[in-house]
This record gives sequence, structure tokens and C-alpha cells, in this order.
Amino acid sequence: MNGLSEIVAGDEGLRAWIAPTRTAVLVIDMQVDFASPDGLLGQYGVDMSVVQPALAAAERLVSSARSAGVPVVFVGLFTTPETDSPAWNERMRRRGGDPETDAALCRLGEAGSEFVGPRPEAGEVVVRKTRYSGFVGTDLHDRLTALGVDTLVMAGVTTECCVDSTARDAFNLDYHVFIAADACAAYEADIHAASLKVMELNSAILTDTVQIADAWKGAA
Repeated sequence: MNGLSEIVAGDEGLRAWIAPTRTAVLVIDMQVDFASPDGLLGQYGVDMSVVQPALAAAERLVSSARSAGVPVVFVGLFTTPETDSPAWNERMRRRGGDPETDAALCRLGEAGSEFVGPRPEAGEVVVRKTRYSGFVGTDLHDRLTALGVDTLVMAGVTTECCVDSTARDAFNLDYHVFIAADACAAYEADIHAASLKVMELNSAILTDTVQIADAWKGAA
């Protein structure tokens, strides 16, 4: 982190800017197919050990949020054959795949779509998406409006894809966006670092779960 992120994290600004009365936590795509060795990407040989620290950090973040009375919203990919994007299928074909026979990620009702790491508790909002951004084709914005929040703290996988896409759309909808950097992960360290830098430049303020927990300490 550098620049504004360091300034905010180091003073009382963060405490006010992510106050529980205005903030929600978004947990994005921490699901079996994306974050567990038992999931589809793990079966394809993607090293899921790089995701484990982010899952643990996200669990700490969610625990801190619940203790402080901050609402936690789980956003996940839940697909069906009917929701498969024609553009996605064509991209798969052009990359040598076959959408007719290749297994699909996070099928609704199957084990691959289940959350890992932090899991929703009774009464917490779960938003099902079919695109990268949690705001596309969902009622996420309406849900957040109903909660009365204008500030989002985000965690999830992958940093460069669904976290970044959701952060950009949140910023364009005039939310104040904070990224819990240690509670996000990509499958390659350089991509994770580059994505954090891009978000910091354009749409978000970077922080981490320790600073967030400190800011919420004693809030409940």
C-alpha cells in the first residue's frame, strides 16, 4: 500500500470511513470450485494453497464484522445451462474448449458452488450472480440500499477478476470501496499484486483485516 491508503490506515480516517453504521462486508466467490482442492479448478491442477491464507483472513474479517454489527453479504457464482453466457461459451471454444462437454464452474445445487472459508449465517444476505461483477443481473445494489450502507469492504477471489469487477461497478455506483488485501487472492502472486495496484489507482482504498478489526474494535 502507498499514498492515500497509508494515510487513511494510519489515522482516525479509517475508523470513521468504515464505521459500522455505514458499511457492509462483501465476500466474493469464496466457493469450492474457486478455492478448494476438491473443486473444479483444483481438480484441473490449480494450486489452491495460495488461496488458503485469504480464506483464513476472510474468516477473521467476517468474525470482526459480525462482532461490530456490520452486515455481511455473500456474493457467489451460481450457474445453470440457461444462464451460461454465449460470449463465455464462444470464448471457451476459441481457446480450444467445448462448452457442451467441459464441466462448468459453480453449478447451482452442486458441491462446487458451496461457500468455503467464511459461510453465511441465518439471516445474512446471499446474492447469486452469473457474471464477474456482483452487480450485473442481480439485486445487490437494492439489497445494499435497503441496508442503508454507502461503504463496502471487499474480500474474495480472484483479485483480478470478480473482486476487481465488483469493485469497479461499486465505485461507479458511488460506493466508497475498501479492499481487505490479505483477504483476497489470485492464483499467481504477481497478478494479485498488480490487480491491487490497479484498484488502488482507480476505484478503491487498500487496507487489511488487522486494520479493519482495529477500526471496529469496541463498536458493538
